[in-house]
Amino acid sequence: ATAHYDAIKANNQKIATLSKPVTAYAGNFTQPKPTHRLYRGDPMQPREVVAPGAVTVLDGNLKLKPDEPQHQRRIALANWIAGKKNPLTARVMVNRIWQHHFGVGLVATPSDFGHMGAKPSHPQLLDWLAAEFMANGWSVKHIQSLILQSHTWRQASRPSEAAQRVDADTRLLWRFPPRRLEAEVIRDATLSVSGSLDLRMGGPGFNVFKPNTNYVRVYEPKTTFGPTEWRRMIYMYKVRMEQDATFGVFDCPDAGQTIDKRARSTTALQALNLLNSAFMLQQADLFSQRLSKQHKSTADQVHQAFALTFGRPPSDIESKHAQQLIHEHGLDAFCRALLNANEFLFVQ
Repeated sequence: ATAHYDAIKANNQKIATLSKPVTAYAGNFTQPKPTHRLYRGDPMQPREVVAPGAVTVLDGNLKLKPDEPQHQRRIALANWIAGKKNPLTARVMVNRIWQHHFGVGLVATPSDFGHMGAKPSHPQLLDWLAAEFMANGWSVKHIQSLILQSHTWRQASRPSEAAQRVDADTRLLWRFPPRRLEAEVIRDATLSVSGSLDLRMGGPGFNVFKPNTNYVRVYEPKTTFGPTEWRRMIYMYKVRMEQDATFGVFDCPDAGQTIDKRARSTTALQALNLLNSAFMLQQADLFSQRLSKQHKSTADQVHQAFALTFGRPPSDIESKHAQQLIHEHGLDAFCRALLNANEFLFVQ
């Protein structure tokens, strides 16, 4: 009996091995057709054959023959894009990183570094960051670390009347420019504070629209949410021209086009969604449950809530008014108020 069992087990393992599909990387390395200069741009009037190249003003002479193989063309293009003689790539990248941290890049038009775009507010800093970026193996982490450890990043956001008269837009960075968080960050931070955020990485995403079997797809927002929807917003199924019912009003791109810089508006719908939407009411309730499980006294609950939402302890007057609010309207109302506070929604 044991011998038969071992034979069956061995055969099952062999079947499982043979059942796996064979995968292969394949490509058709055909030689590209000759490229001609087109007289007045007319494809029906080809002139002389031209060799592969890039933008000449950016040292784009790739020194390739007209009949250069396809793979050599790609390698030459990649080397030119990331070459030290072409600092534009590094400048654009560090400008995007700066924009992510400060809301506005050193060049305010992140996709236009030409004559039609904005001039850099700090050209020498932009060049230094680009050189530093290339010298350290194009490490985004290195540039992030430099920015986050700088005095510019760590300074306060308190306004100054004298400075505002000279630079109202804070382009000279005399203070940290406060700004509202993006939709994804607001949603993820809310889930984190309530204790319901699912940090699993990878795998299928989630949908915030009700399933339907209509021939013409109808995107009707969900009104109830569970653990499936409590993942980070990056895993949300994105629908073109249709926004999430709660956070879509926070200037999310519509996924129908690329965008280099989001607008930041302030509308009544944003406040109403954060105050009354089913998602936020649910998270406020979960937040209050988390506080109730961790602390019995109201004062401790207030202290923990401030630590989770604002990263600081409450002042005496804040603690007094917060406890009064809890006694009069309940812990849910207090949690709801914190999730709607500017200090939670703004980087400042």
